[in-house]
Amino acid sequence: MLLALCAAARALQLPRRHARAKRARTTALRGGAKPLASLGAAIGASPASLFNAVFGGLAGTAVVAKVASAPPGGDDAAESSAAAAAVRRRFLPVFWLLRMADWLQGPYFYEVYSSKVFGGKAASMDLVSQLFLAGFLSTALFGPYVGRLADKRGRKLGTLAFAVLYGAAALTTKSSLLWVLFAGRVLSGVGTSLLFSAPEAWLVGDATKNDCGASLGGVFGAAYAGDAIVAIVAGQLASLAAAARGPTGPFELSVGFLGLGALAASLLWTENVAASADGSQGAPTIREAFDVACADRKILLVGAAQALFEGAMYIFVLQWPPAMSRAVGAAFGEGAKVPFGTIFSSFMVCCLLGSTAFQRLSAAAVRTESSTLGMLALATAAMGTAAATAGRGVAGATLASFVAAFFAFELCVGMYFPSIGTLRSKYIPDSHRSVIMNLFGIPLNAIVVGCFLSIKKLGVSGALSVATAALGLATLAAAELARMTKPKAEAVAA
Repeated sequence: MLLALCAAARALQLPRRHARAKRARTTALRGGAKPLASLGAAIGASPASLFNAVFGGLAGTAVVAKVASAPPGGDDAAESSAAAAAVRRRFLPVFWLLRMADWLQGPYFYEVYSSKVFGGKAASMDLVSQLFLAGFLSTALFGPYVGRLADKRGRKLGTLAFAVLYGAAALTTKSSLLWVLFAGRVLSGVGTSLLFSAPEAWLVGDATKNDCGASLGGVFGAAYAGDAIVAIVAGQLASLAAAARGPTGPFELSVGFLGLGALAASLLWTENVAASADGSQGAPTIREAFDVACADRKILLVGAAQALFEGAMYIFVLQWPPAMSRAVGAAFGEGAKVPFGTIFSSFMVCCLLGSTAFQRLSAAAVRTESSTLGMLALATAAMGTAAATAGRGVAGATLASFVAAFFAFELCVGMYFPSIGTLRSKYIPDSHRSVIMNLFGIPLNAIVVGCFLSIKKLGVSGALSVATAALGLATLAAAELARMTKPKAEAVAA
């Protein structure tokens, strides 16, 4: 389906005079092809109509894939147990509400800060960039410390703390004081550290306590399949909020979802904390967690895959808009409006397809280590294609190449999150979980900040090449993990 859509996009990039000539020849040869020619012309009339058609095709594919992947007799025994079902019911509503709050803020990050006026002048791009970097640096600096506190004081408390910190950060966007905006970015960075560690740590701890750890792969798959739908809805809600309240509207709405998520966690979750190796309650120091990670090569390989993939992903988030703008301009002429909202929604459908593929592979008993290796190899190829396309300049920056590469990478993103969650649940000990997860956030943020500071030298092609290199290294890490953990029977057969 994706290849067919990309082929259609390539055909629709032809200059208008070539398109007219082709339609004329087709009509002469095939008189019955007029309806198809008219449909093709309508789809290719503008970027909006083209990407609306692509989104519709992807959405239809996603629906078929979800229906086809549904087991006829219900879930397997691990998934259908009462304990596993209860874990899902407790975790998923909280997770999706908190993710909704996060997704609402993303589309209007630049606009909310660029709308500020300081000394009679609008905020510059450099200032907005500094605010952006402040959040990443905050995550890198404070992540391990807040992870340790979550393990020590409780993962439920850490999740509630995220809601408070992220809500406070969202409210700072209403201020015109520069120091308040920077303070908000610091709070947002700390909150992000908690969002990507405390809820997952709570889930793994709760599943372990209820003897249903085997169900975690299915829970992660369902969580991120739903997250893609949440993101699509969030994009629409953010647009409505911005139209009603200005660029701070989505941030204000985000506070409401944070409150709902905190309320749901308060009612549905019981507290769990890290258990030490001897079974006592407590949390390790950051140095102890570092030593544990260094002593186990499997943990290091999982952490390397996490840092490298997510570093590449954030570089992609920063670079796909200018890359797509150039490709759309080459295909439809300079000044053509890029439908960023529709493209983003298409990305999220690709993520849904990826998470569906993960669920299907898990149901077929494919080892997560093996499926992760294949996913990372595909992601490397996709990003390499995008980097090569961008490096050829405007003339070679074909829309079809970017559509194929970017959509394939987003499909990998959809597979990545349930995959890495499952691998972390297998190899990172519960006694050190949140701390180790945040320790691997340090190299992740170093990759993003380093690339961002060098973006004027790298350009779009260079940045995507850095992302390709990071993904290639992540693939090597996954290959070594798959080799180390291969069952003995498979190793002998090989």
